[in-house]
Amino acid sequence: MEGRMTHHSNNTTIINSTSCIYTSKSLFPISPTAKSPLNRPSISVKRPSFTFLSLLPSEFGGSPLVRMEDPFTASLSSSTTVCPRKNLTTSNHLRHVESMAHLPSGAGRITRLNALILGEGLASEEDDLVFPSEDFSSQSHVSSPQKYLEMYQRSVHDPSGFWSDIASEFYWREKWGQQVYHENFDVRKGKIKIEWFKGGMTNICYNCLDRNIESGKGDKTAIYWEGNEPGLDSSMTYNQLLARVCQLANYLKDVGVHKGDAVVIYLPMLMELPIAMLACARIGAIHSVVFAGFSAESLAQRIIDCRPKVVITCNAVRRGSKIIYLKEIVDSALLESAQKGIVTDVCLTYENDSAMKKEMTKWTKGRDIWWQDVILKYPVTCDVEWVDAEDPLFLLYTSGSTGKPKGVLHTTGGYMVYTATTFKYAFDYKPTDIYWCTADCGWITGHSYVTYGPLLNGATVVVFEGAPNYPDVGRCWDIVDKYKVSIFYTAPTLSWSSGYANNKHSLALYKSLSPIEHVSRYSRKSLRVLGSVGEPINPSAWRWFFNVIGDARCPISDTWWQTETGGFMITPLPGAWPQKPGSATFPFFGVQPVIVDEKGVEIEGECSGYLCVKSSWPGAFRTLHGDHERYETTYFSAFPGYYFSGDGCSRDKDGYYWLTGRVDDVINVSGHRIGTAEVESALVSHPQCAEAAVVGVEHEVKGQGIYAFVTLVEGVPYSDDLRKNLVMVVRNQIGAFAAPDKIHWAPGLPKTRSGKIMRRILRKIASRQLDELGDTSTLADPTVVDQLIALADC
Repeated sequence: MEGRMTHHSNNTTIINSTSCIYTSKSLFPISPTAKSPLNRPSISVKRPSFTFLSLLPSEFGGSPLVRMEDPFTASLSSSTTVCPRKNLTTSNHLRHVESMAHLPSGAGRITRLNALILGEGLASEEDDLVFPSEDFSSQSHVSSPQKYLEMYQRSVHDPSGFWSDIASEFYWREKWGQQVYHENFDVRKGKIKIEWFKGGMTNICYNCLDRNIESGKGDKTAIYWEGNEPGLDSSMTYNQLLARVCQLANYLKDVGVHKGDAVVIYLPMLMELPIAMLACARIGAIHSVVFAGFSAESLAQRIIDCRPKVVITCNAVRRGSKIIYLKEIVDSALLESAQKGIVTDVCLTYENDSAMKKEMTKWTKGRDIWWQDVILKYPVTCDVEWVDAEDPLFLLYTSGSTGKPKGVLHTTGGYMVYTATTFKYAFDYKPTDIYWCTADCGWITGHSYVTYGPLLNGATVVVFEGAPNYPDVGRCWDIVDKYKVSIFYTAPTLSWSSGYANNKHSLALYKSLSPIEHVSRYSRKSLRVLGSVGEPINPSAWRWFFNVIGDARCPISDTWWQTETGGFMITPLPGAWPQKPGSATFPFFGVQPVIVDEKGVEIEGECSGYLCVKSSWPGAFRTLHGDHERYETTYFSAFPGYYFSGDGCSRDKDGYYWLTGRVDDVINVSGHRIGTAEVESALVSHPQCAEAAVVGVEHEVKGQGIYAFVTLVEGVPYSDDLRKNLVMVVRNQIGAFAAPDKIHWAPGLPKTRSGKIMRRILRKIASRQLDELGDTSTLADPTVVDQLIALADC
């Protein structure tokens, strides 16, 4: 344990080595609609003396700026005790006191605190907060809770001014009108409508490329590409990227693609994927990227829905040691869509010769065109199609176990401003950073944080074609070292499983904080900020990511957002405040999250419930393609007046937000609402449990029961004793009501290529609805499903 803060009955909290004393009656809430009056905290210190500014604004119940200097002797009382901090080496203990005094909080005092300073120790089970170092904070875009609060308050009290100032940093052919945004979030008041910067004319490709080149970044590397096989790589400057984008854009125009037409992109993570996205954006076409792992049937559904003029693909791709014949999947999808009346005249195919040669590729003459045969013949300049901020930019389909995929529609201007801004602040991006997001562009993460967000900031991006565990589980860290990656953004299960879960070492070895060979044999010294995306990260995985991957010196931006939100909604700002392992912390600028009960009533303070958002933000999706009624029913009807995220959430006594997963992943056991993430965290705390995924199943007595899929550390055998031990861990950590009814041994879990667990498949297996598994072609390893079914009764 690196240190402890103890709360006393007289509201005095001590941290030390040189006896800093923090006195607080309450911490202020982050919500600008808080109803209760608040008291301004006072601070006393022994030595050294200091000056501190109270920054609680009057609308929060605080007073104007007040200067307080060294009132130590007046505040010390007989009941004050000192709790020593061990192994703490810093010259400025006051930093922590100041940070705690300004933490955005929704619910009362901090009653117990164990703190760790970034870079000065390893996070342990006892550490509640991990503080940014003074050096990190001083160089951050948002360097303190005070700065965050000032910006956040303006963003929610004056959204027009706040976002107009940021939007003005981009290029607009014509500026928007007087009304910066228009919204109706309440289905009771008419049609749901969101508009930002309407009337403003811009182009996101121009802002990603031309604008950066004009500012002198033309020779800066835009993309480092790393192939599936080690040693297969390439790179491209901003000048080169623009030339390639223009060539493809000119070809698309030549074959009849106009503003507003759809283009389906079914490509692996080649450089041609972001090139294709940007080329569509340059001419005002709407791109719909489909993850190159979806089945022919799933691809056909998307083709039928958006009716593209062109489909762009490649002949094949290697993922690890496996070859996937993408062109054959496209052929089947185009045949199926044609049988239903939707004919696509052009299939532009890139020869990915490291996986498959031209002569081995099946071909439909008159429809299929080789990329390399035509694109390089076109000019390297292309006029920009200026579009309205509310013109469509892309469609991205979300799918479930049943029903028609939902075509999430994002527009241009608001999405551009929001993704660029979230990228800059959540990762504390600097021009010298090398950034790598492991997500595929077939998902929203790849849209917002592989292509658009980074390039809008003039960043250098790593694009990786292969599998993170090929040729071994150290591949990610090999890439980090090769390109000197400083910002690394990934799914929690990828970072977790790429280390100890696939290692012959036991978790007990990790818990003693001994080196893990698959990670420690690589330097990783270039890493500066880590990021987590895709699902709630449990505290154990958070500590693994922090301690092992980041060597306890990199803050973690644990981001909560969705395909529908376009960008981060709740996320740490690395230099602004301390982090709690497993918490997404506080809302991003302009985002007003609320937690409501089953009746839609907002709950204040410490609570759990349904996570909603009131008021719009620039990156919000505008509708579902061709089905606005479904858009309103799915997202705005459950709790009128709010956007309903579909996620469960808790807010702790200090105002930190904790995501508990999808609402259907919140299990109601005999009236107890239990978040699956909480049970999973308890299970993985067992030294022999590598990974766990929990779902709810019907129970004739309790309503719902808890069904846990458990992956053991390699080499640990299944046994009834271990099963009982795992159940007892949950009983001890959470309570008897949370004990799993079933432990299902799992050699692996069904995951997408980006590392996200497909929980809908687990629910179907748990419920024995094996004929309703839905599409499993998107899984990194579909054979896992058969293994789980075979072990169902073990």
